[in-house]
Amino acid sequence: MHERATPRLYLQLALVSAIWGGTFIAGRMLAGGLPPLLAASLRFSIASLTLLAFLAATRTPLVRPSRRQALHLLLLGLCGIFSYNLCFFYGLQQVSAARASLIVALNPAMIALASAALLKETLPPLKLAGVALCLAGAAWVIVGKNGDSLAAAHGWSGDLLILGCVASWVAYSVGSRGLSLSLGPLQTVTWSILLGTAMLWSATWALGAADFAAVARLRPAQWGGLLYLGALGSALAYIWYYDGIKRIGPTRSGAFIALNPLTAVLLGAALLGERLTPGMLAGGALAIAGIALCNLGGGPVWRKPASLPSRQT
Repeated sequence: MHERATPRLYLQLALVSAIWGGTFIAGRMLAGGLPPLLAASLRFSIASLTLLAFLAATRTPLVRPSRRQALHLLLLGLCGIFSYNLCFFYGLQQVSAARASLIVALNPAMIALASAALLKETLPPLKLAGVALCLAGAAWVIVGKNGDSLAAAHGWSGDLLILGCVASWVAYSVGSRGLSLSLGPLQTVTWSILLGTAMLWSATWALGAADFAAVARLRPAQWGGLLYLGALGSALAYIWYYDGIKRIGPTRSGAFIALNPLTAVLLGAALLGERLTPGMLAGGALAIAGIALCNLGGGPVWRKPASLPSRQT
């Protein structure tokens, strides 16, 4: 079973991709200014405060999950917050934002395969073709931006760390479906971020990475990047993304991740004066076509699980 997507939902998921495209630029700006663990901890502290403030402003109580739901939320926090962001910040110290965004563009295909294997989501040929187009478009965008970056010699460690982002995000996306249905996207995101933030700070203190003198030395642009990562790239974007997963499933929502490299290039052109090329525009058109195929392909795209954990208040 699946819900019929609305233009508003598609716009929402496109904005999520635009926001996440900017996180590569913001993360790269912070890479030399803060220890990766501290940067991740501060990012999600801002996200946690943003979410709690939103709950308070809307008078929405933070629900108490059942034991089973709490364990599920812990796993989501471990994968989607703790593991992903360690790989993200450590990886961006070693590879360019463009290369990282290309590797992360593997997410749609990996989410589609994991959803088919674990969640029984159907993948008709048209939808598989859409995934292929998403990946081709993402690759074309990066090659069009800087073809030399793909041919340059890179150490394997940075690439493997960014691949860790892919694995973490696939687990987070596929594993969130049941909780998004039972607790709702806002509650699921808030709990997973709160728990993941606690894990990040525990590791930061345990490994002696709490260098607050480095925080004091941050430039205004770096503070802006940190606020962007926390309030927009984490709190708002995670809620919208989870809402998409709840309504149309992981594969169709995850297809929008293919736009991340395109939006990163467009933001680079707007904010950093980088040059747009016909190849980058063509790659963006391919990614958009792939998203259309993923979302407009015939046949059911989601089989509702037989049972879901009940919501606990």
